[in-house]
Amino acid sequence: MIKNSYTVIGMMSGTSLDGIDLCHVRLDCQHNKWKAELLHCETIPYSVVWEERLRKAVFSSEQLVDELNVEYTALLVAVFNDFMNRNHIGEIDALCSHGHTIFHRPDLGYTLQIGNLPQLAIGTQQRVVCDFRVQDVALGGQGAPLVPIGDQLLFSDYEACLNLGGFANMSYNGPDGTRLAFDIVAVNTVLNHYANTLGMAFDDRGQLARRGVVDRNLLNELNQLEFYGLSAPKSLGIEMVNAVILPLINKASLSVEVVLNTFVEHIAIQIAKVIPLVCANLLVTGGGAYHDYLMERLRFYRPDVDIVVPSAQQINYKEALVFALLGVLKLENQINVLASVTGASRNHSSGYVFNP
Repeated sequence: MIKNSYTVIGMMSGTSLDGIDLCHVRLDCQHNKWKAELLHCETIPYSVVWEERLRKAVFSSEQLVDELNVEYTALLVAVFNDFMNRNHIGEIDALCSHGHTIFHRPDLGYTLQIGNLPQLAIGTQQRVVCDFRVQDVALGGQGAPLVPIGDQLLFSDYEACLNLGGFANMSYNGPDGTRLAFDIVAVNTVLNHYANTLGMAFDDRGQLARRGVVDRNLLNELNQLEFYGLSAPKSLGIEMVNAVILPLINKASLSVEVVLNTFVEHIAIQIAKVIPLVCANLLVTGGGAYHDYLMERLRFYRPDVDIVVPSAQQINYKEALVFALLGVLKLENQINVLASVTGASRNHSSGYVFNP
């Protein structure tokens, strides 16, 4: 190894548009085992204007997306520099940035995460490791999920890891020790959408969903969506939510409470189906881990599994932590994307390195 210890910042933005997550972390590797110490973590919420721009970007022209990419990179520079100054953070080895996904169509051979321009390194005056998905798609992979190698290297005490963000994804070791992972179902991209219609950013603790009842017709239609019958590796994008899921739900003309209750049931059913049959414990992170009603329904369907919801810091910043690790692995020229997870032609060390 080049170094046994790195101090870096992981930075990412998820499809649920909660904000920009920053994770200042020390990563140490001794005897081929990685350990992480979280130093400073923070989420910077998007302004109403930025949230709306990012939400609508998938429908924009190529020219407008290019302009958005430049402006979003400038936003990340400002957010990062402010984070460094306010927390009195000194020298770091790298900024490891995921950016924000605008398009994700691996079936058509492309994916786009904005905010990964060389100007990020110039504006922050840091070495930047970024754009982790593009190479995998070029190698025939889904470009997602990327977190499983972090699950394997940092959270091996758990038999499976579940992330509940804009979408749910899970990873675990197969019988031969190969890491398996895939996207499962839309989560906060749909739940937050309907909470937004009532002027709420999200359904706090699932209180709205709890008030509703399941609409069996809608539940059956959702459970029959083609995606669930596909074999892994597979991944989801906002395109499916906009083109398939939201129109299907809206067609039913139901109250928000009934929609949320029904979709939570749908999420729980789809996740419960793919948890390994023998699974002692499952680590749950991401914003959806705060949805008490969803956690109850998941435990209802899989009472045999110890479903572990960790500290708020781990819930909120696990993905940013993993992207910090992906950046360090890239700097070490070690594998940071697994073909068994994405379906790429080979394991590889993905991402671009920009120097100021």
